[in-house]
Amino acid sequence: YPGDRGVRQPLHTVYVPADQYTTDLPHRWGSAAAGLIDQHGGIERLCAELGLADDLADQVAPKVTAKLDREPIEDLRLDFEDGYGSRPDETEDADTIRAARDLSKAIAEGTAPAFVGLRFKCLEEPTRRRGLRTLDLFLTTMLDAGPLPEGLQITLPKVSTATQVEAMVEVCAAYEAAAGLTPGQLRFEIQVETPPLILSAEGRAEIALALHAGAGRVTSLHYGTFDYSASLGVSAAYQSLAHPAADYAKEVMQAAVAGTGVHLSDGSTNVLPVGAADQVFDAWRLHYSLVRRSLERAYYQGWDMHFGHLPTRFVANFAFYREGFARATERLSDYLSKSGSGVLDE
Repeated sequence: YPGDRGVRQPLHTVYVPADQYTTDLPHRWGSAAAGLIDQHGGIERLCAELGLADDLADQVAPKVTAKLDREPIEDLRLDFEDGYGSRPDETEDADTIRAARDLSKAIAEGTAPAFVGLRFKCLEEPTRRRGLRTLDLFLTTMLDAGPLPEGLQITLPKVSTATQVEAMVEVCAAYEAAAGLTPGQLRFEIQVETPPLILSAEGRAEIALALHAGAGRVTSLHYGTFDYSASLGVSAAYQSLAHPAADYAKEVMQAAVAGTGVHLSDGSTNVLPVGAADQVFDAWRLHYSLVRRSLERAYYQGWDMHFGHLPTRFVANFAFYREGFARATERLSDYLSKSGSGVLDE
């Protein structure tokens, strides 16, 4: 339990199927998100529809506009798992090499997001060989172009036991030895999508064991909204970040990462801001409320699967911290000055 690592945590992770990645993806997403806002009355109207007070909206609106222009994607994951599907080996090999080359080019040109990586197929028996082949090809292709980027993110999905994390540690160590990398350089995040990883057959919190089985290589835990919900039999209409089953899983994850320096990420919503104006605003209000709910519960990161979710992701974050700043500084000032206050802090 070394405490916080003192490194930046992205406020979201964007997943895109690996074959759809191009070097200009962040710019395209930012432009598309800004265009969607303009199409529906501008950023001021969006803030008003989300219920922001005028003075707060005045602060938030220009920052959201600037964010979409400057850094629309903070963390990008090229997906070779569910978003990509099962394809012939020669197809996935070719897509892996092309995606790794394009990502290396974007990094060299300075146009890649601050955090980048891949999600490969899980270590369960049916997909293990294909997943490890993709991971090997991706890393090797990137190394052919130059050093691996600092903090490369590798997502290990559908983990069900701590022993799978131990296996991933062995995979990383073997690759480092073969490629001449520094021991411990490869790190990964665990995607929590199966109930046995939260509560094992022995009645223990398996996720805590899995985290420490990572031998210092685990950077974050990511909640997988829909696979986890479906595993519990939650019907499709009620699969949500706000479902009680999701809250339980994330509270266990939160307790497991406390004091470890490992980050925690919430999942995604599948309701997209597309179609008629009323549908777009309904989807925006839903996404805003879910992001805000996560922030209030100290889940400071989440997934975004569509460019239309970027505006509400950023509005929610800017508004949350701006709203909280005055109250936090007032409490701190009262505490330091020992002045009378309606809040008792120790």
